[in-house]
Amino acid sequence: MKKIALVLKGYPRLSETFIAQEIRALELRGFDITLVSLRHPTDTSTHPIHQQIEADVLYLPEYLHVEPLRVLKAFCHVAKRYSLTKVVKQFIQDLKRDTSRGRVRRFGQSLVLAAEMPDGIEQMYAHFLHTPASVTRYAALINDLPWSCSAHAKDIWTSEKWDLAEKLAELEWLSTCTAANHQYLQSLAKEPSKVHLVYHGLDFTRFQHVERLTRASVNGGSADSPVKIISVGRAVPKKGYDDLLNALAKLPKDLHWQLTHIGGGAILKRLQQQAADLGIDKHIDWQGAQPQLTVLKAYRDSDLFVLASKIVADGDRDGMPNVLMEAQSQSVCCLATDISGIPELIDSGENGVLVESNNVVQLTVALEDLLRDGEKRERLGLEGQKQLHRRFDVKIGIDQLEKLFDSCD
Repeated sequence: MKKIALVLKGYPRLSETFIAQEIRALELRGFDITLVSLRHPTDTSTHPIHQQIEADVLYLPEYLHVEPLRVLKAFCHVAKRYSLTKVVKQFIQDLKRDTSRGRVRRFGQSLVLAAEMPDGIEQMYAHFLHTPASVTRYAALINDLPWSCSAHAKDIWTSEKWDLAEKLAELEWLSTCTAANHQYLQSLAKEPSKVHLVYHGLDFTRFQHVERLTRASVNGGSADSPVKIISVGRAVPKKGYDDLLNALAKLPKDLHWQLTHIGGGAILKRLQQQAADLGIDKHIDWQGAQPQLTVLKAYRDSDLFVLASKIVADGDRDGMPNVLMEAQSQSVCCLATDISGIPELIDSGENGVLVESNNVVQLTVALEDLLRDGEKRERLGLEGQKQLHRRFDVKIGIDQLEKLFDSCD
């Protein structure tokens, strides 16, 4: 049984079901996992899969000044190790290029992790190539352990190239979830073969397909039977909810629809105010963050899933949004934008519809077409569900990860 320390920015998180899914799948393959979280949880509820995960969780000091004695004790514990001198030199070199308080915090967290590492850990593995990977990298150097990483979206596209390249040079292997990520990271790596394309996939035992009552006859022509739109995602700029609201406001007034949004986020109140200013707030149900069973029921009750993702000023973007796969698993037609890994999931016109990001006109046209054409929605939804099962079963990705972990022997 291989013992792994798996480092996360926060655990548990409602928005990171794909990570919880992976953790549980690895446990079922026989891996002995200790979870290491850089932050304490902030969500008030969890998903059912979090209750299934057996791993212990080690919470590191979220802020060093809150637990100074713990950090000092950790430093004293590792101070006599020769490896610490090497790590301090690396940290100083990094600090000269990144003078943020976050860099200091990561080093302090790595000291605590190295000192409090459970006995028998054979490998370290981080989810996200920015903060968690930095803590993992320093701790792995101190404890002389191999480490690897899974990279996704913001952690890739908002990080400095020097930081990514140096981590890629030191880690054993890296997995990433889109072809665009894969190509970019390989271009930064001295050994491109270290970078592997591994789709998250979906666990179909949790997202079982339930036959839905056909709503092909629903075409937005009746106020008593509006087309039910759903979008699940954090209220952050890269999700493009401002574009979605603008597109909805441009729809003909005789077209009846209802939008359910599920997710918390920093700009939620701003979006709600935007909806009110556009005069469409009465058509929107803002439900906030919800547990997975509630989300699953909402998918099954909906006619159309929409996600208007885009690339924002600092380079942040979605990778392969898991919510699209979740909606497809319930044969819900998906309308999304053509960025990052989304075209790897949706072939526009065949199993969903894609439009250009930041293009409100295209989004409005696609929305009107799909709202008025219930038969098209049903056809695209069923095709999406079929191709999802063919290509994005979580077992495929876990098979790849298991081989990568074994390659570190």
